[in-house]
Amino acid sequence: MSGKRSIFEEVSGDGKQDAVQPGLIDRGRGGARRAIRAWLMVLFALVVAMIVIGGLTRLTDSGLSITEWRPITGAVPPMSEADWQSEFDKYKQIDQWRIQNQWMELADFKQIYWWEWGHRQLGRVIGLVWAIGFFGFLFARQIPTGWTTRLLIPGLLGGVQGAVGWWMVASGVTQGEGMIAVASYRLAVHLGLAFVILGFLAWYIFSLGRSERDLMQARRAKEAKLFSLSTGLMHFAFLQILLGALVAGIDAGRSFTDWPLMGGQVFPPDAMVLEPVWRNFFESPGLVQFIHRCAGYLLMAFGVVVWLRGRSSAHPQTRFAFNAVFAALALQIVLGIATVLYAAPWQVAILHQLLAVGVWVLILRARFLSAHPIATSLRETRS
Repeated sequence: MSGKRSIFEEVSGDGKQDAVQPGLIDRGRGGARRAIRAWLMVLFALVVAMIVIGGLTRLTDSGLSITEWRPITGAVPPMSEADWQSEFDKYKQIDQWRIQNQWMELADFKQIYWWEWGHRQLGRVIGLVWAIGFFGFLFARQIPTGWTTRLLIPGLLGGVQGAVGWWMVASGVTQGEGMIAVASYRLAVHLGLAFVILGFLAWYIFSLGRSERDLMQARRAKEAKLFSLSTGLMHFAFLQILLGALVAGIDAGRSFTDWPLMGGQVFPPDAMVLEPVWRNFFESPGLVQFIHRCAGYLLMAFGVVVWLRGRSSAHPQTRFAFNAVFAALALQIVLGIATVLYAAPWQVAILHQLLAVGVWVLILRARFLSAHPIATSLRETRS
């Protein structure tokens, strides 16, 4: 006769209890999740390097040295003197050489060629790293539920970015039109798209750094007002980045090197001399720099408002994130003024651009923590 059985015991089966299996949410920090996050971090670092090298390519006036778009065969640089001479002859046909660089010899051309080739080559490397990682995780079935489309987005945007890059370069590869640089608005689109890609990568990295269960619980404590304000700050910062690209595209940062005035005036002289009038907003150095300056002041003022609101957050890490945003914004304003006063030397200009990346990512981080605050104990909150 069998012994007594508990009324809570499963009556069917062999009486053995199966081990408790964690739910899908509990698997959020599995090996694949960590590996995907590491892969995204590599992509993030490569995109930052791409932005820096792209800035240096522009500052060295190297962007028009390659006059053709060859996505596959262009990966191989000139291998002989005849190949180099052929590339140089193509460059001699465009307006930049005819108007600005007739002094160049082949050795000088090689220097600017390597900058542009390196920029394009890094773009190919980024695409390859994305493809290997994405399809590797996909075929291994290691992508978490709901993440396939998200991880596809950076790759698709990267492909669009390649086309936009050539669209930008094509605006300066002209004959008889007097163009010696790319169109500034196309440069703004190119840089803006790079920051969009960077934003997606950063957001995914933040999300994968915490378990799905943690994120679901954190959403219940979302600070809606702070999230809304940080979203506005994100959009404003993005606009300022685009305005900075317009400044860079026409070297407007070297046009007026006094501050806070411009040419001794509040409003720069000869700022609206181009016809039709709309061209001034893209091509007038004085007006473009003036708009960029004013937007910087307004961004800082709005940043103060958001920072004050962020300081009232109940979550220490959220408060720290908004403190970091405020500090980065203040430093960027100071660096922007220094860039103007020193007539935008490449060292200062590229640091200004790199800090823009830092401001952008810190704003995204603060916004993320507004939506997904990290819970702390009462003791930690008081300390």
